Amino acid sequence: MIPAAGSYAMDGRDGRIGRVSGHRGPFVQLRPPGGGAEWNCPPGLLRGVPRFAALAARLRDLNWQSSRIP
Repeated sequence: MIPAAGSYAMDGRDGRIGRVSGHRGPFVQLRPPGGGAEWNCPPGLLRGVPRFAALAARLRDLNWQSSRIP
């Protein structure tokens, strides 16, 4: 099952946490919290994110977004 866009998931290959930005072909696209280059992960290698890690990732995203407001 592919996680919904906007949710957080962990790449089981290396433990990176990213926000799901979509899926294309056989991959799910993840973007690191706080911006950065998107990467592809096979859906079968996605892992759930512990609640504390999801909250920390969300906070990084919110801080990054607020710093971009003119």
